[in-house]
Amino acid sequence: MRIYRHTSGAPRGAAIAIGNFDGVHLGHRAVIERAKAIANGIGAPLAVLTFEPHPRSVFQPGTAPFRLTALRDKVRGLAELGVERLVAHRFDLAFAQKSAEDFVREILVEGLGARHVVVGYDFVFGNRRRGTPAVLRALGETHGFGVSVVDPVTSATGAVYASTRIRDDLTAGRPREAAALLGRPWEIGGRVMTGDKLGRTIGFPTANIALGDYLRPAPGVYAVRVGIEEHGTTRWHAGAANLGWRPTVGGRDLRLEAHLLDFAGDLYGRRLRVALIEHLRGERRFAGLEELKAQIAADCQEARRVLASDHA
Repeated sequence: MRIYRHTSGAPRGAAIAIGNFDGVHLGHRAVIERAKAIANGIGAPLAVLTFEPHPRSVFQPGTAPFRLTALRDKVRGLAELGVERLVAHRFDLAFAQKSAEDFVREILVEGLGARHVVVGYDFVFGNRRRGTPAVLRALGETHGFGVSVVDPVTSATGAVYASTRIRDDLTAGRPREAAALLGRPWEIGGRVMTGDKLGRTIGFPTANIALGDYLRPAPGVYAVRVGIEEHGTTRWHAGAANLGWRPTVGGRDLRLEAHLLDFAGDLYGRRLRVALIEHLRGERRFAGLEELKAQIAADCQEARRVLASDHA
């Protein structure tokens, strides 16, 4: 995939899907698939226009982390949908001050020469969010590009595929429900950091991953699948992970610690993907290391059972 941080040098004349696409969930996929179909129909390249950092972090700095996907995750998810051109335009307060009309003229017309634009039903843009799908359609008629608006996409149970609902499921300890809306298990990715090395002393070595800007899901123990990235591929392993403050050993910071089942090897500095499959239990304080060790063994057995029957 070619990634552009500005419209300069980006392909012109494309059918463009626009949105934050945080999570690249099934609703987002519907927008991108519509843009792909239109691109094929009019003989135009397909492109995606998104914004980095996420506008919420610009308008509400200092708030709790909320992102479902880092840019690296988003790129991977879009590439899996066949997107070959991504414009990840820098979003800052100056950019946010552009009127809807200036956004369309400067970015879509002068910058990208858009032939067709596809957005979701709830897409807003421009200063004070005054740009709506209806405004975009009117501006498209003025500037000579087509506009398609994708209606809400719902599951068989009537749930709208939305990032907000996915966040609610994750913070409530419902990773399976979140996965149903995402179309895949939710992941936290990052490089393995040096931790306290306590796990190896009790027979359960863990890989420690920084949470960074990712949303904080419900604390506790999870059955997980851990992907080791290597040479452009990902090798997946069953595992159990604790996300919490480690009260038994006096922990003070929130950590994600993943134990890979039936794995031996050095993971320090390697990039991992930790996919949350099922929330097994909440975090607890134990009387000592022996009680903790016994509970971790039980957690690993439960994770094995869950993952053996899991076909997600």
